[in-house]
Amino acid sequence: MQKIEVVPKLETRASEAHKGDFGKVCIIAGSFGMSGAAALSGRSALRSGAGLVRVATPKSIIPIVASIEPSFTTIPLSEDTKGRISAKAINTILEIINDNDILAIGPGLGTSRDLRSIIEVLIEQENLKLVIDADGLNNLAAIKNWSEKLKANLILTPHPGEMKRLWSGLFREPLPNERLDQAIQFAQKTNTTIVLKGAGTIVTDNEKYYINTTGNPGMATAGSGDVLTGVITALLGQKMSNFDAAVLGVYIHGLAGDIAAEKLGQISMITTDIIENLSFAFKNTQ
Repeated sequence: MQKIEVVPKLETRASEAHKGDFGKVCIIAGSFGMSGAAALSGRSALRSGAGLVRVATPKSIIPIVASIEPSFTTIPLSEDTKGRISAKAINTILEIINDNDILAIGPGLGTSRDLRSIIEVLIEQENLKLVIDADGLNNLAAIKNWSEKLKANLILTPHPGEMKRLWSGLFREPLPNERLDQAIQFAQKTNTTIVLKGAGTIVTDNEKYYINTTGNPGMATAGSGDVLTGVITALLGQKMSNFDAAVLGVYIHGLAGDIAAEKLGQISMITTDIIENLSFAFKNTQ
């Protein structure tokens, strides 16, 4: 297993480039009371260079999500009685797959049988590049033997609690004590790219791993993970590999947090401060 220490960079944009060159991405997110998660992930994807960002969310919260950021478009999805995306949305979601380069799912979704059925359909789509985060992971963990059904190209971004649930949902052997071992073994067993979040976030696939060097405790605030989802999704849309998009994503996300902490201090940081400093983080790495 090769340790990677050099962070990849995006290529310089051609002078004749247009928005289609930088990816059409869609983030499936949000539920009643969790409109912010959808908007945060969409905004961070925009700030991370995606050419076109769409946010697919329950139809009742569309006005809230759309009002937060005018630069992404929204797609209304059918919802259940609790304001979560329902299984009736699956045909719309399949159309979304055909009309976008990259999909992400998870921020603010909630958990339900319907959401599990949607995620099960998504992971069975060949050649789909899919980022799963937050409640997307909690729904995934409840799908029996999901790794045997997997055809999509997955990046999973668990925090330690989500990793524990994912592991116990698939394997009988105990979760290794060391975070690096957890990430490497899970990636190898499932043939996925893993972003195990925390101090020194670990990125790994079947061949290599990276331990992040940016970030600070001020980033331990609600919505920070939603921002990371948007960053990684946007980088995939710009044709980076799964591993490179994840490595640059966690590095940029942490660096934006470091810049915000320098300006504001760690105590007062909120998630939008990370988004507002993504541009400075990208500028400092080019």
